[in-house]
Amino acid sequence: MSIFMVIFVPVNITGMRTGRPIKEETPYKIIIHTNNGRRYASTKIAVVGTDGKKQYRHKHWGSIDKDNVFHPNTTYFNAFPAERAKLIFPKDLVLSEAKGRGESRRGRVEYDKDDVDRQYGATWFLDRVAEETGVKDDLMKVFDNNPEKTNEVLTMAYFPFIDNLSYSQLSRWQKEVKAPTEISLTPKKVTLLTQSITEQNRMDMFRCRAARVGKGELCAVDSTSISTYGFNLVDIRWGRNKEHLPLRQTVEVVVYSLTSHMPIFYLELAGNMPDSRTVELIMKELEHAGFRNLILITDRGYESMKNLELYISKRQKVITSVKVGQGDVLKEIKKIDLSSGIPEGMSYDAKSELFYKQYDCKYAVKGNGDNTIEADKLKINLYFSPMGRANAITTMQTQIEEQLAAADSIKSSEDIISDEAALQRQLNMLVLDIDNETHKLTDFSVNTEKRDTRLRTSGFFASKTIGLDMDPIAAMDNYGMRDEQEKCFQLQKGPLNQDRTRCWTEASKHGRMFICFIGLILASYVRHKWETSPYLRKKFNSTESVLAEMRTIRCIEHKGKLKFITPFVGDQVEICKAFGFEIPSGCAPTYTSKSKPATPKRGRPAKPKTESQEI
Repeated sequence: MSIFMVIFVPVNITGMRTGRPIKEETPYKIIIHTNNGRRYASTKIAVVGTDGKKQYRHKHWGSIDKDNVFHPNTTYFNAFPAERAKLIFPKDLVLSEAKGRGESRRGRVEYDKDDVDRQYGATWFLDRVAEETGVKDDLMKVFDNNPEKTNEVLTMAYFPFIDNLSYSQLSRWQKEVKAPTEISLTPKKVTLLTQSITEQNRMDMFRCRAARVGKGELCAVDSTSISTYGFNLVDIRWGRNKEHLPLRQTVEVVVYSLTSHMPIFYLELAGNMPDSRTVELIMKELEHAGFRNLILITDRGYESMKNLELYISKRQKVITSVKVGQGDVLKEIKKIDLSSGIPEGMSYDAKSELFYKQYDCKYAVKGNGDNTIEADKLKINLYFSPMGRANAITTMQTQIEEQLAAADSIKSSEDIISDEAALQRQLNMLVLDIDNETHKLTDFSVNTEKRDTRLRTSGFFASKTIGLDMDPIAAMDNYGMRDEQEKCFQLQKGPLNQDRTRCWTEASKHGRMFICFIGLILASYVRHKWETSPYLRKKFNSTESVLAEMRTIRCIEHKGKLKFITPFVGDQVEICKAFGFEIPSGCAPTYTSKSKPATPKRGRPAKPKTESQEI
């Protein structure tokens, strides 16, 4: 009898060897990678190619000199602290440069580099503004408590406001001015920094700013076009270049808080995007960023039936300017009797020298299913200016006379008209008769229908409010605060040097706009303080002059010693008082005596003597 034994042998079904399992710490082990005679501290990153094969690439965290000292690069400092903590360095590497960047234990901080004497007043001042506005704390949250990346972003935000130069000069500027970061921001590092800023960072910043916005804040919504040199950007479109430059452009929407006097939101759009098409997108992004209970103030560019119904369906509180030549506003104007020169039935405000009246409107939109959403306090605010009507009539009549003279000249000269549509646009207040065969002007007359329409609405302007208990004068005053946002755009295109976009990639553009937004918050705060301080307005003609006054303060650092700051003198002291900033110890023009009495007296000790020094 034969006995057969069956032996089962395990087989790898996939046909591939499993190999040695990778240890968790392996991707974080630092190795020394030599390239062209230079040594780098690197980690190996596994990348699977299109052919399925695994390849390894080196990620450099810094260089290693001949003394085995590790010198971190931007990649190291821009990494999250948790990621840096996982790196496993060889025991023989000297990590003094890495641990000196906020990782070593704090104690008596002594300067250990070359002796320097740099300007410090303007950056010290903007540091205080960043703390006062909460921008610095918000950036720390956005970048996961990474102080190096936060300071790099603040340096880029300060730089154009202080010196209005190109970022290609930033690293040289850092040698003359003490900036928040000690890392030299060369053009390559500037590019890497801007490209590292993501959409997640942008939304996190909005959420941080939303937490600082109060309930019922008045927020102006408007857009501005920015010309660009980057012809590879997705958003560039010709649109309408207001500066009449042969450059393509993008559009940036800014929501500016008229309550806190700072921008709270921005959005990048294509250059040919009309304002009326952006409202739904803006409201959706504001909702996602956590902004609640805002009162939006928009101009006539955002007026449309779709937007009106959107406001009603979303219960959005709005103050918006509307056109008077159409719709329900024109219907109310036609009912007003102007035969006596004074609009019958309208009230008068002596301060603004305007007649006004408010009309309640009923409007309903379809909701989900059979539900109907009624408009909440939809009101028309109608205003009439006698002086405005007189000026409008005078201007219109002057245009008519000039166009009549031009038409008579064309008819007399018997010129052939090559572009009839262009001529009609030029002589828009006339009716032209042009012969179809000879293409000559045979007759012309005043367009009485168009003239009467303009005459009917001359001197009138209007606004609408939704969801607000606000009389017409209060609505007009709040709407008039939009002038602050126009000044905000002036800051962006002036002191912040953002009138042109000097970026050629999408990632760089998004990063630059994020940094510009940070600078715009700081510049807007400084401008508001300057405008509301009688002393600063009288002494300085602009916000740039305020920063120029602070620049003479210097920070002096000598090897092995503590740094010290030169005294605050003259108007520098008054600027700090106006902004409520505390002058650093030892720099104020007041000295407190440290002397002790030779024979102590009984009772309450006397207050130390103080001496006021010259400023």
